[in-house]
This record gives sequence, C-alpha cells and structure tokens, in this order.
Amino acid sequence: MALRVRPGTDRDAKEAVLERWYRRQLRDQLPEMCVKWEQKVGVTVDEVRIKKMKTLWGSCNIEAKRIWLNLELAKKPTSCLELVLVHEMVHLIERRHNERFRKLMDRFMPQWRVHRDELNQQPLAHEDWAY
Repeated sequence: MALRVRPGTDRDAKEAVLERWYRRQLRDQLPEMCVKWEQKVGVTVDEVRIKKMKTLWGSCNIEAKRIWLNLELAKKPTSCLELVLVHEMVHLIERRHNERFRKLMDRFMPQWRVHRDELNQQPLAHEDWAY
C-alpha cells in the first residue's frame, strides 16, 4: 500500500489518513455482511460501530443490540471479520461462552474454530509502520 500525503505531513496526520481509510473499508463491507448474518442467525442488530480496541476484537451491548468491532479487523482476512460479527450476534441469543453458545456457533458458522485460530495467530494490532 502506498500512502500519498503532502511533503512535511507529520506521523499523526499520516496515521489519521490510514485510520480513515481502514474505517471506510469496514463500513463498506458491513451493511451487506450484517444483512447476510442477521438472516442466518435470526437476530436483528440495531447498530454496528467501529472503534480502536486494545484487547478485544469485538463486543456486544445486548440490551442496545449494538455491536462494536475493532478497527484492526480491516487489516485481517474477511473470514476473521465475519467470525467476530457472528460471534457478537450469537451473544444476542446466548450471553455466555458456554456449550449452548458453541453449539450455536457450530450451527451458523461450522468452520468458526478455523477462523478463530487464524485470527488468534495474528497480532491484535500492528502500529510500528514505517512512514
């Protein structure tokens, strides 16, 4: 990827440009992906938001039916984004990571463990970019 900015642009400004680009990439993918998985899982998500997270790939506010996704997912394979989205949607049915949760994941995304392992082999974030 080549980042083109004006000469003299500082590191923070460059990072902001990249962050906006990654955020757009996720926003472009999410509407269609959400519709697909809402239908499969049988839930309705009222809102999906994106934010930088240091320790989580995603989170879910069950009462608000709001899913937060880590901005870093834009840098991962689409299968990883789908895994986190489905994982959080399943929390709208089952709050805990118990046997019922795992069975629901098996039903909706049979290869979820493969995608989870793929995601967990990658760093949560890579911030040591050379500009």
